[in-house]
Amino acid sequence: MKNKRLAAIDIGTNSIRCIIVEVTKDGNFRVLDDEKAVVRLGEGLFSSGAISPQAAERGREALVRIRKIIDGLGVEVIEAVATSAVRKATNGREFLADMARETGIQVRTIDGREEAELAALSVWHHFDMANARYLLVDIGGGSVEVVSAVGSHIEEISSLELGAVFLTENFLARDPIPDKDFERLRKHIRRELGQVLGEREFPVQYLIGSGGTMTAIGSMVMAIRKEHYDSVHGYEVLHSEIVHLLAMLQRKTCKELQAVPGLSPDRADIIVAGVVVVTELMRLTGTNVLKVNERGIREGLILRSLHKHGLLDRRSEPRDWRTSVCDFARSCHVNESHGKKVAGLALRIFDALAQPHKLDDRARQLLEAASLLHDVGYFINYSMHHKHSYHLIRHASLFDFSPREKELIANMARYHRKSMPKKRHENFTNLSVEDQDMVKKLGGILRLADGLDRRRVDQVRDVVCSFDKNCFTILLQGAEDLSVEIFGGQAKSDLFKAAFGCTLVLTEELPPPPFPSGRS
Repeated sequence: MKNKRLAAIDIGTNSIRCIIVEVTKDGNFRVLDDEKAVVRLGEGLFSSGAISPQAAERGREALVRIRKIIDGLGVEVIEAVATSAVRKATNGREFLADMARETGIQVRTIDGREEAELAALSVWHHFDMANARYLLVDIGGGSVEVVSAVGSHIEEISSLELGAVFLTENFLARDPIPDKDFERLRKHIRRELGQVLGEREFPVQYLIGSGGTMTAIGSMVMAIRKEHYDSVHGYEVLHSEIVHLLAMLQRKTCKELQAVPGLSPDRADIIVAGVVVVTELMRLTGTNVLKVNERGIREGLILRSLHKHGLLDRRSEPRDWRTSVCDFARSCHVNESHGKKVAGLALRIFDALAQPHKLDDRARQLLEAASLLHDVGYFINYSMHHKHSYHLIRHASLFDFSPREKELIANMARYHRKSMPKKRHENFTNLSVEDQDMVKKLGGILRLADGLDRRRVDQVRDVVCSFDKNCFTILLQGAEDLSVEIFGGQAKSDLFKAAFGCTLVLTEELPPPPFPSGRS
């Protein structure tokens, strides 16, 4: 039976985006295509009140192309929504009627509240927000949706006319941007945000952002940091970094902005307005961390549609990071008992080293994830499976892990066998010095723990670890002779000893001799 395919189309003020997914046998879904077309439906809208003929034609061309992609991939269900520009335009209904006649796609106009709810569905699908208080922000071309929430519970939803295209046309029409215009924009944003958020005092742990402005911020900061990740989804950026980024962007002409690393040229003219909104939101709420959600409204549409048609089993959705990791490991047909044994041994070793080496709880989670996933490369072949594990993990969809954290997990798995990290290994040298040190330490623990389960038959029941000066001792406990496990551990102890600068002693607790039989 063929898997069902769905498409979600988001017609915004700046761009039209379409995501196409296929429902998998395990009740989840995978992305087949993600198309984006910058059409600027909102161009001139805020002065004329209508979608211009030129903008309408750009929209028509994009939807015709998207329809061909949808048909080519055999999509059965299409969910399409239009947001701020179509909502506000006097000819919005006429535009959608023309598009329906041209493409056969029926588009529904949604309000700001529904936009925010759809963005929230996407966030809850990817981030563990249990017990966290946060702001969910979706910045479009015409409006900004702000959701204050605790865990999976929404407190309040606000929709504000602070979209990047709207603000640029009304405040930043001159190039380069005069200081006077910039300050006028900042005061306007502060006033608008203050009316919605300013009177309440509440701690906000994170700002989770979706929309083109947010992904552009992630890409630009990644370029500044000289980091190399395949995606900005889940990427974390500090408030101070965004303030410095804005100071740099503000001084440039539009032509200079088009050359900024990480910034798409078609967003150069509206990026400053969007970044000001983000900095002012973070300043007002006192939050220091922005998490980028690359998916947003269109994925929320997919999730809602899948549930509506009974195609997505809620039990199959990741409820926490460990479930997500185990599901991915299972999809690669790993030896689950070996992975869990290695994880258990690795965590026992970690706990003995955490305090003296200042390793925190998140590092413990990364080590556990890497231990459970270190052998996923067997899915491709045996001889180079450690390298295949690296590539599979860094491209995996793992719940609540940032791109940096996935890269760390992948590197730990990469070095669980064969050579240690070397200067010629780009996957390692691209990491920061601090992250290289973490990979050595946690990867060294994983490599050692893997050796201690050499026979993969659960011979080592437990380990007792002690750290005295520069000597780390592991006492292995089991019901039988553990010489093979001690040999395996010693053979794979090189990275551990180098990372922690210590000697290693592996010994076993011998089982008691059998009770002598008495004479009759």
